[in-house]
Amino acid sequence: MTNGSLRAVVLQTTGFDIRRCGRCSYCVEHTRPDDDLSLETLLQLVIMNDEEVLTSRTLWSDETLQAARQMCISTMDVPKIMLALRDEARRRGLVAD
Repeated sequence: MTNGSLRAVVLQTTGFDIRRCGRCSYCVEHTRPDDDLSLETLLQLVIMNDEEVLTSRTLWSDETLQAARQMCISTMDVPKIMLALRDEARRRGLVAD
């Protein structure tokens, strides 16, 4: 597989279309102090195909991954999306295994 758009990677891997994020800002209000991005910004960067998301502290924070289980009030599984993005970062060689 080539380096397709991040949105396409997430859609193919998880079945979730990031564009369905309602941008309700619920997850913005619960950003952790060590995060460099809110979860909403993380999702928006995926839509914009910005690889910055793949090396962000937010994506790689296990605490944020756990907290994300209660962050999205829509139908998206944010932890599943985060794990798919982590796998993609590894596949692209942006982080060590």
